[in-house]
Amino acid sequence: MAADEPSDRSGTAMMPTPPDDIVEAARLAPDHWISMIDPGWDGEGVPPDRVVVGRWRTGATGEIEEWEDNEAYRPSPESLGWPEPTDDVDRALQLAVTGYGPPEDVLRALATAEVAVLTLPDGSLVTAAVEDGGLVVPVFTSSSHLHSVGGFAFERVTVPALLDRLPPGHAFYVNPAGPVGSVLEPDRLGETITGGTQPGGTPGPHNITG
Repeated sequence: MAADEPSDRSGTAMMPTPPDDIVEAARLAPDHWISMIDPGWDGEGVPPDRVVVGRWRTGATGEIEEWEDNEAYRPSPESLGWPEPTDDVDRALQLAVTGYGPPEDVLRALATAEVAVLTLPDGSLVTAAVEDGGLVVPVFTSSSHLHSVGGFAFERVTVPALLDRLPPGHAFYVNPAGPVGSVLEPDRLGETITGGTQPGGTPGPHNITG
């Protein structure tokens, strides 16, 4: 929550019920805008626009009179009601796809992770195709993600070792049954493991590519 100076910004929306602390802040700040900040943001200083849910406007007596949505707002995993992350990779994925963390953190977490992969009777990797036709190997970063797809045969393997076994033209599909199942191209991950420089870029929703 943050109090702003009076503004001429316009636009109205259905007003959410303000919590008690907002009502008290409004009483102490007449003729101001009071912002509602996403609970997932724990930074310091002025909150960036993407974490501002919207704002209430107070009148001359300190009563809340208006609510304005913020079109630039991006909800955090907490606000979206996603389950608690099961591990460092899951946590980095949740933050990356919502814009609350850098995609490079996903690569760094995966680079040292042990994951589970589904296997065929001959021990080879189970592969699949995603909706756009891309070829993937499903990868699971925790037991709960693994068991969410059923009781299939699996193998635990480090990610560097898995890269050596990845079929040509395939990407990783990390935690496909989770709230942030993400396709990850192997080239950037390989560069992270070998200490190479990572190119910039921001992942689209549920997709982290090179």
